[in-house]
Amino acid sequence: MVTDRGPRKPALVSDFLKSDQNCSLSLPSDDRITLAARSVESSLATAAIPPVRDACAALASVFAGFYQVETPSVRVLAVRPIRTWEGGWAMELFGDYDPKTRVIRVWTKTAVRKQVTSFGTFLSTLCHEFCHHLDYQRFGYRDTWHTRGFYERSAVLYHNARGTPAKRLFWVEMSDGRWRIDWQRTKRGF
Repeated sequence: MVTDRGPRKPALVSDFLKSDQNCSLSLPSDDRITLAARSVESSLATAAIPPVRDACAALASVFAGFYQVETPSVRVLAVRPIRTWEGGWAMELFGDYDPKTRVIRVWTKTAVRKQVTSFGTFLSTLCHEFCHHLDYQRFGYRDTWHTRGFYERSAVLYHNARGTPAKRLFWVEMSDGRWRIDWQRTKRGF
């Protein structure tokens, strides 16, 4: 994962820096998020859209209730869209969030093989998109960027939903001022 470049508009720089430095989220002391996420996992195994949509909507409602924000709508779609370029480069869209409509969209199947997405990838996408919702609704940012803080918040939410210990993310600065996760160090934990 690579962070976004900072905004050019001076009015947005402050929010970008706040997002970059905001590396944590409060979490419930009980297992309400984990239980709702398990429902998403079992429904995803059926590969049927309606139960997955209902489970995702329930998880989004649990998230929103805890963070005291409006519950976003969740649309669950089948095969991921893919965009290809000459030279063989391709990009799949795992999910997105529209701040105007407050709608999260997630796809349940891979673009090429049309296989059901793994639960970890699907849940990570849902947590990622919900964090975009939090950026607008809870933190009041005028935009939502992929900053180090954003990825940290998303990871905290994901690990809580998964019921796994959170991992510290290690970052490496790139030559253009953006940052990328050092996956080797992150996996080793030091």
